Amino acid sequence: MESSSKRRLPSDRIYYIIVYALLTLVFVLIAFPLVFVLSASFSSPSAVAAGRVILWPVEFGIEGYKAVFRNSSILSGYLNTLIYAVAGTVLNVAMTLICAYPLSRRDLKGRNAIMLLFSFTMIFSGGIIPSYILMKDLHLLNTRFAMIIPGAISVYNMIITRTFIQNSIPEELLQASQIDGCSDAAYFFRVVLPLSKSVIATITLFYVVGHWNAYFNAFLYLNNRALMPLQIILREILIANTIDFSQVVDPELAQARQGLADLLKYSLILVSSVPMLILYPFIQKHFVTGVMIGAIKG
Repeated sequence: MESSSKRRLPSDRIYYIIVYALLTLVFVLIAFPLVFVLSASFSSPSAVAAGRVILWPVEFGIEGYKAVFRNSSILSGYLNTLIYAVAGTVLNVAMTLICAYPLSRRDLKGRNAIMLLFSFTMIFSGGIIPSYILMKDLHLLNTRFAMIIPGAISVYNMIITRTFIQNSIPEELLQASQIDGCSDAAYFFRVVLPLSKSVIATITLFYVVGHWNAYFNAFLYLNNRALMPLQIILREILIANTIDFSQVVDPELAQARQGLADLLKYSLILVSSVPMLILYPFIQKHFVTGVMIGAIKG
């Protein structure tokens, strides 16, 4: 007997055709810019400048990547960003979890008032100048801590984590553990953390991407070039290859440099994005689950 799931009415078939068509269109709209950037980064400067690149590399070459890695600071920038991303994410996730778990407990006195204080910081802040003065008074200027400690916890991510724990872990587990003599710390490490892998993977991705793309704090708090993150180095490379047409003497040379500058844009995008593109598939299966379960209720 044919199952009901395999029997589709004509209207259902029309519906699925429309859905698949729309999804295909969305996929093409999303995939085309990625394919174009990848193809352009492996094309020649003249082909990129002439707009001849569409889907496949034209006059295959790696001039853009040679120009990027010719800079002696690119490796130190990668290393610095890796340090900031790893250390900062570990601190962020730890702070988020130890803050979210108590606020998920309904027996915590004053938790609504505490949540109000946290929510207040999402709307109002001291501003750039008070933040700079605070960092100066704490003697954190021109140190790696200036890129790690500010923003040690995201209130948005904390709310997602708190809601996930509150809605996904039954209170009966807490009651059973208390009957067995389990302390709050043991319950947190032995029960809550293992059951929160999805939301931990989700906030980890949020924090890693944030640290990897961070550059504004480096502008404010760092003067030592040896501490600069990757994004600052890539920005310098792009600016160094920008053409000032008001000072053009040789039009052919200027055109060649402009083509290289255009090529560099795509090469820099790939250089800065590849690590995150490699990381994402490993935690993608947890991503949707962690966000959606944590966002069902307030």
